[in-house]
Amino acid sequence: MIRYLSRKELNEAKYNACIQQALNTRIYAYSWYLDCVADNWGVLVYKDYLAVMPLPWRTKYFVKYIYPPCWTQQLGVFSSEIISENLMQSFLTSIPNVFKKQTIYLNSANRLPQLQNKTNFILPLNKPYQKLLNEYRKTRKRVINTKSKDLLVKTAKYEQVIAMFKENTAGDLGIPESDFIKLENLCAVLLKKQQLKVMATYKKNLLCAAAFFLIDNKRIVYLFSTTNKIGKALNAMSIIIDSVIKKHENSSCILDFEGSEVKGIAFFFKSFGAELEPYFLFEKPFSF
Repeated sequence: MIRYLSRKELNEAKYNACIQQALNTRIYAYSWYLDCVADNWGVLVYKDYLAVMPLPWRTKYFVKYIYPPCWTQQLGVFSSEIISENLMQSFLTSIPNVFKKQTIYLNSANRLPQLQNKTNFILPLNKPYQKLLNEYRKTRKRVINTKSKDLLVKTAKYEQVIAMFKENTAGDLGIPESDFIKLENLCAVLLKKQQLKVMATYKKNLLCAAAFFLIDNKRIVYLFSTTNKIGKALNAMSIIIDSVIKKHENSSCILDFEGSEVKGIAFFFKSFGAELEPYFLFEKPFSF
């Protein structure tokens, strides 16, 4: 009933249709996205693509293991129908034994009692901007009102933002160069599909903050951001996020902040009126 298919064996059209129609769709799960960010990947398929579970994998010392690819927060099981605990458990037990270690960040619809909760925040944009603004914390509204006049918000080139990210942020996170190469490839694909918005703030033509937003049919994903000292002093990232919220008011979209276990960052996301939507971690240690 559940079978494993390699990337070459995959019916790409049926697979992507399953992701697109899923109640819990995520942009990270499309075949073209995984082709950009994963070293290798296969898929568990339920019936005739009624539900699917992509499995990114790599090899170390001739041992295959499942890992979370860069620039990808949530994968797991996707379906146009509600995913029961029994089906979820069946998928996990169907992962081939050839994968000796398994680390999977599952999406918010993949609930099981034994899974570890991870923090994410979302903001439905189905209200007029003024009502959304009213739900900001007072401190965030004050920043928007006082700093927006000092900054110009417009689009930027992804190459420029990645260079700024490397200079100001990446060193603290220990991100390898190989991940940036994958990000550049991903951005090129996303732009062709018109599913990437690179928003930036400028003060007197000086770039001071920027963020990547992935655009899907249901979610706008805040993939990552970077800011310099001027941007931090001016709370420039608040202005960028507020501009995205304003642009997509009264829509069926959800702004997905991608969450954080860091209290300060979590507080920042919540200050826009965002609500908690946990996702889950499944881990299986090395076994031989």
